Amino acid sequence: MTEYEEKIKHELQKWQLKMQKHPSRVDRISKTVQDKINSFIPDKIHDTITSAIKQMTRAVLFGAEFTTSAPVFMSSLEQVDKAVQSKIEFYKKAGAAEGGITGAGGFLLAMAEFPILIGIKMKLLFDIAALYGKQVDDYRERLFILHIFQLAFSSQKNRQKVYNQMADWNTINQALPEDIHQFDWKSFQQEYRDYIDLAKMAQLIPGIGAAVGLVVNYRLLNQLGKTAMNAYRMRWLQEKNMLNPQSGQPLITG
Repeated sequence: MTEYEEKIKHELQKWQLKMQKHPSRVDRISKTVQDKINSFIPDKIHDTITSAIKQMTRAVLFGAEFTTSAPVFMSSLEQVDKAVQSKIEFYKKAGAAEGGITGAGGFLLAMAEFPILIGIKMKLLFDIAALYGKQVDDYRERLFILHIFQLAFSSQKNRQKVYNQMADWNTINQALPEDIHQFDWKSFQQEYRDYIDLAKMAQLIPGIGAAVGLVVNYRLLNQLGKTAMNAYRMRWLQEKNMLNPQSGQPLITG
């Protein structure tokens, strides 16, 4: 194990414990507040968001829109991480600029921006997967990408469940059907609805939409990028037999 891999191993320990912690009082209060805000959102907006998530899930699993990046094979984890961090910075700035413009454009533009942001996020995840050497034309790798997306934007309670699946991905992966059409993608996409991008709702508020769009997009893409990095770092070390995956338990002890 290199000095850099040892450093990342300790960083992963902190991240893994954070993913597995029980919901705190603050988490529960935040969820209550989010649910209250959610109740004031018109059904039309909820329908738009649900439709965007459904279309995104279908596109990721079945489409070719995001599968443009060929896998990149680098010799060291440090080299990969540097390339990924550069990619994240690019998408953060692009997403912030796009969010500020559409936020300033008012309600209709903000509504139209929601599926656009999902597309930006997915492109970032596919680019990150390719940099870590993953074959994104394999639907099982695309499914892992959707798990990252869900992990980044879930409540803490749901995050525990998603993380445990990802921590033992080698076992999960082997149990997945060879044929993508045998996978229950409809139930999978429905799990997103209550957790994803509630912060984006504030971008629909007149007067503050531009500021919210800029800041929230930047923050969400940063959060997503960091989650993806840790998820693929975890797999990198597992595949090199530097970690012992145990579903539901911290992968690193001591």
